[in-house]
Amino acid sequence: MNPSTEIQRAMLTRREALAAAAVSLVAGSAAKAQAEPKPRRLLYVATPGIRNYLEYGGHGLVVLDIDAGHKFVKRIPLAGLNAEGKPDNVKGICANAKIGKIFVSTTKTLQCVDIVTEKLDWEKPYPNGCDRMSMDPAGRFIYLPTFEKDDWHVVEPLSGDVIAKISPKSGAHNTVVGLDGSKAYLAGLRSPMLTVCDTATHKIVGQVGPFAAAIRPFTVDGRQHRAYVNVNGLLGFEIGDIRTGKKLHRVEVPGFQQGPVKRHGCPSHGIGLTPDEMQVWVVDAFNQKVHVFDNTVDPPKYMESLAMRDEPGWVTFTVKGDYAYPSTGDVFETASRKRVTQLADEKGGILMSEKMVELHIDAAGKPVANGDQFGLGRVRG
Repeated sequence: MNPSTEIQRAMLTRREALAAAAVSLVAGSAAKAQAEPKPRRLLYVATPGIRNYLEYGGHGLVVLDIDAGHKFVKRIPLAGLNAEGKPDNVKGICANAKIGKIFVSTTKTLQCVDIVTEKLDWEKPYPNGCDRMSMDPAGRFIYLPTFEKDDWHVVEPLSGDVIAKISPKSGAHNTVVGLDGSKAYLAGLRSPMLTVCDTATHKIVGQVGPFAAAIRPFTVDGRQHRAYVNVNGLLGFEIGDIRTGKKLHRVEVPGFQQGPVKRHGCPSHGIGLTPDEMQVWVVDAFNQKVHVFDNTVDPPKYMESLAMRDEPGWVTFTVKGDYAYPSTGDVFETASRKRVTQLADEKGGILMSEKMVELHIDAAGKPVANGDQFGLGRVRG
């Protein structure tokens, strides 16, 4: 036989062997991926998450399985009791899978709970109380507002120690740390300006506004180009350009009247972007609605209104964006905008809260990813 023919045959045999090995490797990897269970998507709901109303879920962290129809999983005890032994209002919640901790603030204290052991690591009071905080995605720090006072404390998460203080003197209230952790956004009840901080220095580097009135809940997009804010006196929202600091748009909900509300004192106290940033959802307490706007046009255009079982005061989404969570406990599928269930505790009782966060837990019981209490946009490209 011709030697060159033998070489070609040998090379062909080797290619076939390598190809077969590649197919086997891919098949093995696929089989392994199928054999490894996906992390459970769990929703951690802090209660009392509407004032101190224990009738909406009692006291603690109520954990629900998102992919099992939001079925009750367990209740984790919380600290945060006042001198009479009753729970203080929960003001905020955040979690970080990288360090394995979940944090809950009340009007007086911040507490840290280990996600794996479900034990309290620490609880600390802070000067002038606490409000709705936000955490660096890398787990380096928490921006903790005082309770409607002058300052924000920058807190080291594992110890609870204060490492810096920022004083916009705006009536500290709501806080967002951007998805890349480089900037923090601070909104107070006494100011129409959104304060921007550089988290490398914990110094104020800019402002966005002025908006029409004091800022209430707000959110930002994934690239941190725009802020979407609720303000006092407006059924709807306003939009600011974070890069220029200028207000861009005022967007009012058409066809609905304002009226008296049970909580928060403003028509719209809750706003969120779907993670793909294609829609803005804004709450309407008096009419017991959440209004949906098309965010693919500028300014966003009204689409439809969804009925709630009570007055909504917040809205957020799963990281994946498949479900929306108004604070009323109504659960909506975002694609169809249909209500699919209502949150309930272990006794089947009504579960409502303005403070909830998503965590992904692997088969070993360890957190591998987390969401955010704010309805943040997640488009970074």
